[in-house]
Amino acid sequence: MHRRLRHWSTAGPVALALSLGLGQRTPAVAQPPTGPASEAVVEATSLSLEQAVAIAKGESEDVRLARAPVAFADAQIAATRSEAFPQISGSLNYTRTMKSAIGGSGTFTLPDSLRFSPNSTAGIGERIRYLEDNTLNAALGVLGQLFGDLPFGQKNVYLATISASQILYSGGRVRSALAIADRAGRSVRLGLAEETAEIEFQVKTAYYQALLAQELATSAEEALAQADAFLATEQLRLSAGTASELDALRAEVSRDNLRPQLVQARNAAELALLNLKRLVDIPLTETVRLTTPLLAPPPEESTALRLAPDVVAERRAAVQAAQEQVAIRNEQIGIARAAFLPEVTLRTSYGRRLAPLRAFDFQGDWREDWTAGLTVEIPIFNGGRSLADMRVARIGLDQARVQLSQILESVQLQYQRAQGERDRAREAIAARQTTIDQAQRVYDLTVLRYEQGQATQLEVSQARLDLLNARANLAMAITDYFIADAALARALAQNDSSNTQGNG
Repeated sequence: MHRRLRHWSTAGPVALALSLGLGQRTPAVAQPPTGPASEAVVEATSLSLEQAVAIAKGESEDVRLARAPVAFADAQIAATRSEAFPQISGSLNYTRTMKSAIGGSGTFTLPDSLRFSPNSTAGIGERIRYLEDNTLNAALGVLGQLFGDLPFGQKNVYLATISASQILYSGGRVRSALAIADRAGRSVRLGLAEETAEIEFQVKTAYYQALLAQELATSAEEALAQADAFLATEQLRLSAGTASELDALRAEVSRDNLRPQLVQARNAAELALLNLKRLVDIPLTETVRLTTPLLAPPPEESTALRLAPDVVAERRAAVQAAQEQVAIRNEQIGIARAAFLPEVTLRTSYGRRLAPLRAFDFQGDWREDWTAGLTVEIPIFNGGRSLADMRVARIGLDQARVQLSQILESVQLQYQRAQGERDRAREAIAARQTTIDQAQRVYDLTVLRYEQGQATQLEVSQARLDLLNARANLAMAITDYFIADAALARALAQNDSSNTQGNG
């Protein structure tokens, strides 16, 4: 659930562009390269930082995958809660008896020799003697009349039954299961919030990386254009006889050295944009234009609010989810303890039975049967399984507590690291803005001295390189600031929609 802070280093693919030019301007979002593909810029899809975050949080594959466990948990919660309600079932059964040891008619018939049939016209003495001699036959006749109509051996039997059961006492097992279901639901939703915050952080990081890569690619183009212009000037001076062939060759070599760096910078920009498209679920072949500029944050936005570590922990969804896991493990101990206690269940069953002579004759009398009972199940011996379950539950509780402690420490460390990175980037922005002004002044004076013959071409190239490095460093400092700002919001697990610069 919890993920470590993944901070992207600007020393990666853009480090090779440190020596590229940023021209006479302040850092801003790079425009797409001009050339044969310039017509596609008109049809490009505009994408601001706010739009990228909204699309990723609402429609991306990662968010849909993160939402799947929520639906799964809801189904499990519903299944768990069903145990607290009465369990009612019904059945309808038809039985056709082909042959029975009792007989095919379903009646109890005595043979003629055992029948009791006194002569009502005989004298009183003869009838008394008949009763004395046939008392057993009289009893058999009564039994025959009593059981003669039972449904034993009937050819056709219909039986409709409805039964119900309700757990009255389970030693706290049902209560603990319901509590686990509720806490599991909250834990899964907190996990979704954590995943959503992580996705938002990844999208913001990828967006700023793409802005920086485009910034450096555009700077490489401008550096090459400046080198071309400088070469043209040197060739004109060579033609006029005011410059040597060596000066012209040096200008040409300096320009040619910038071409591979431009290709490298463009590739880095393309890869960074592809990564952003992947996170936002935009087709990789679609042309996208980033509209949020890469500008230094205003001073009031750079002021960070420092929070106490315990306050940071309270706001983090991962910490709250871990707390829910501790509570779940504690409830599982209650379930394991319930295995040592009796379980009381109330059961009832109602049925109706029909035994017609013909298969589809439903006009007969339906016989009713209704029973109710109370079942008490007492665990006596199960081979030590209950004790093992109790030990497993206690071990799980200890493990959950350790994990909670680790997450608390990780969240606090993540917040402190993001806070420190943001402070460092803010100081770097202020320092590098001053450096740019100084580097620009040095470059202008060096060019002027070169035109007056007081500086060498090497000094001009070095001044240009210093200016380009200063502007590249400022762009990276601004990128580091906003990535650290996104990481700070990630550490607090709150959606920071206000810190998206608001000028896209």
